[in-house]
Amino acid sequence: MVSLAQLWLPILASAVLVFFASAIFHMVLKFWHRPDCSGFSNEDDVRVAIRAGSSGAGMYMLPYCKPEDMKKEETQRKFNEGPVGFVFLRPTGNMNMAAPLGQWFLFCLLVSLFAGYVAASTLAPGTTPAQVFRVVGTAALLGHAFSALPTGIWWGHPWRSVIKHLVDGIVYALIVGASFAWLWPK
Repeated sequence: MVSLAQLWLPILASAVLVFFASAIFHMVLKFWHRPDCSGFSNEDDVRVAIRAGSSGAGMYMLPYCKPEDMKKEETQRKFNEGPVGFVFLRPTGNMNMAAPLGQWFLFCLLVSLFAGYVAASTLAPGTTPAQVFRVVGTAALLGHAFSALPTGIWWGHPWRSVIKHLVDGIVYALIVGASFAWLWPK
């Protein structure tokens, strides 16, 4: 068997490569993810209403109700009138990308670490690159690609956006698999 310590280089290299690939998807290929979000046609009115409600950073549901209230006539009316959705609010102030980028890199590292763990538990030194690629790529696919599906299922993200994130995740999994296949212990 291969120890996880022996895989520090492919774990780190794959996380770095995925981090840069995601930067390309989000910053260079502007046509890819930029259309995923849009603004309210009455954005200023919406902003005033949210500020008036003193809503801080958090996740909000419209209409909000407890599970036991779902069948009440008033709740049903609110759902039928609309809007129905989730609103995510960040802390007020300038957007600081350092923390989310750091957290994203840690996520990439975590996916690569667990993909490496699966490989270290099942593959021996000298395993063919194709076999390493298959095992590690499949494990990375679970973290990078399939994690997008619940956002469409539960949070109402448009399926077009979910599919784009699924494609991103497939590319990331291929990068992780290729990194491990290239740097696998002989």
